[in-house]
Amino acid sequence: MENKPKSYYHRGGEEPLIGLTIPEHFSAIAGQFPHQQAVVSVPQDTALTYRELAAKTDLLARGLLGLGFNKGDRIGVWSTNNIEWLLIQMATARIGVVLVNINPAYRPKELAYALKKSEVQGLFLIPSFHDSDYIAILVEDVPELKDAFPSELSSKEYPHLRRVVVFEPSAIEHTLRPYSGFTTWQEVLAAAEFIPQEQLDTATSRLDRDDPINIQYTSGTTGFPKAVVLTHHNILNNAYFTARAMHFTEQDRLCISVPFYHCFGMVLSNLLCFSVGACAVIPSEHFAAGDILKAVQKEKCTAIHGVPTMFIGELEHPDFNKFDLNSLRTGIMAGAPCPPALMKRVIEDMHCREILIGYGQTEASPLTHLTLPEDSLQRRIETVGHNLPHQEVKIINHETGATVALGEVGEVCFRGYHVMRGYYGDNEATRNTIDQSGWLHSGDLGIMDKDGYVKITGRLKDMIIRGGENIYPREIEDFLFTHPKISEVAVFGIPDEYYGEEIMAWIQLHEGEHLSEDEVRAYCKDQIAHFKIPKHIWFVDQFPMTVTGKLQKFRMREMTLEKLGTTSF
Repeated sequence: MENKPKSYYHRGGEEPLIGLTIPEHFSAIAGQFPHQQAVVSVPQDTALTYRELAAKTDLLARGLLGLGFNKGDRIGVWSTNNIEWLLIQMATARIGVVLVNINPAYRPKELAYALKKSEVQGLFLIPSFHDSDYIAILVEDVPELKDAFPSELSSKEYPHLRRVVVFEPSAIEHTLRPYSGFTTWQEVLAAAEFIPQEQLDTATSRLDRDDPINIQYTSGTTGFPKAVVLTHHNILNNAYFTARAMHFTEQDRLCISVPFYHCFGMVLSNLLCFSVGACAVIPSEHFAAGDILKAVQKEKCTAIHGVPTMFIGELEHPDFNKFDLNSLRTGIMAGAPCPPALMKRVIEDMHCREILIGYGQTEASPLTHLTLPEDSLQRRIETVGHNLPHQEVKIINHETGATVALGEVGEVCFRGYHVMRGYYGDNEATRNTIDQSGWLHSGDLGIMDKDGYVKITGRLKDMIIRGGENIYPREIEDFLFTHPKISEVAVFGIPDEYYGEEIMAWIQLHEGEHLSEDEVRAYCKDQIAHFKIPKHIWFVDQFPMTVTGKLQKFRMREMTLEKLGTTSF
């Protein structure tokens, strides 16, 4: 009987895990680089050194203590990217308050779900975002805000909620005039007057690295989001070892294209910078390709993060060639599969020669895999790299749970310091995701090679079974993306009476281009297996996606079935 090597890889680390809390580590970094720029907000025309960031963090943390917030309480932030968001992130960590990240695109029903699910006690927000009037939404949902005294807020619908704080001073006076129940940012800072620095330091000294410090909501690409509980130890080490893999130092400046509410922004951008003394550059409140390119040029950014759709938007900006991007060296592309052709364009056209591919999920703090600058171009294009130090990964047969042989497709599983504490208020979902041996089951399909490098082939639920053939959408998407007229593509299965499932492809073309279904099929002929050629092809102007740029295939499938007059498989 032949014993084939199994798809298991454990990566140790020459450097030990950080055994500190976030505020302890940040204090050391601020002390080491007091005059180094910590953050630049281009839209706010504001910059802070590490000494200034530490001082403002402490002032806000004392203000939170003054309002009665303490270790273990939960404060939500509902806002786009700005310096205040960063200060809330660091100030809550300073006193052990759990920060609850709320998607700025949430509508009333989604906001209500997040507030109730996490039992939020305090909420910080901006007045509005796009066509969402946050003030109006809250007043309608929490009518007590109309007449309550801020310190005596009590909501029938949200029994845990006791403070709602609005920031963005230029918009507050006019917006809040009719309502008495809101607290302003200035009032929070004023509350710091009654809290001495010694009391703040005592609060920090009582924290433990394994304390929960953050609740992140899953992206919602497959349905209702879950509340992921992460600790100091989870996210600080994930940020730090990602920075080390990128060769990031205090000399680097990161252009943050991704939203702070997401793990990519909060952990792999903000906290990553602060873990080594680098500068976090905020180019805009929310993603705008032109603002990203301007910020890279103006601030001479050495790194840029984003999901594939963001890089596509930047590369296809009409003024792309007018910007000087030569300062770029590295960055991470993650959050969704990266077509190889896009990777090559980022390296060549954006001069981002060390751009890395990252992979993971919110439940894993979030990064599990990263290519390295030293990796060959082929590995950086075809794989998501291998796991970060102090992490384990294996690939299993989803039905039997057995570890599969190298080179075989199976479900990717993780174990280590980065695995979440669990889903807040949902023990059953936690048990269904983390098994008794501590392995987190990702729901992703992948292949591992002999060196531990992993290639993601799709989602378990995305896999198409056509007439008994297992078909992985990612393979078809990567191929179609090589067509010069195609800008973006999504492939998924829809019901078919004969084969069980058939292949549907949604295709977005580059601006001004034209393509027919027959031309797409002709392009596929003799290049991919005949059973992988999409039967259904739709040309679309846009895709349903999350704010972080992840394609929502479950929504595409719903829209397709509705249009075709089919409701189920």
